[in-house]
Amino acid sequence: MSADTPASSLSDSEYQALTQALLAAIEAQVDRWLQDDVIDIDSSRTGGLLELSFPNGSKIIVNTQPPLHEVWLAAKAGGFHYRWAGDHWADTRDGSDFLATLSQQATAQGGRPLRFAAG
Repeated sequence: MSADTPASSLSDSEYQALTQALLAAIEAQVDRWLQDDVIDIDSSRTGGLLELSFPNGSKIIVNTQPPLHEVWLAAKAGGFHYRWAGDHWADTRDGSDFLATLSQQATAQGGRPLRFAAG
């Protein structure tokens, strides 16, 4: 973990609220793209796990990790771990923003520019 991403100071309930809002925002964006005929990404959510299935058969998985107060992202490019940094989810290795990385990975796997933004 980098010095830029200290141990979480969130309570369990704060963590749950933040992660539920994050997953809901991702689902809402995917639904907007489907409605606007941008791209047909299938989203499936079970508890704290959200699976995005792309038309080419690839997937991105977003998974909450309550014991660690982290959010994990798995994509074709690899796995990433994020911790709350006060105003965004920051990568535990390099401090990069979760939504920026999710956008990059979705763009790569979707074959077109796709941008996720904060609620």
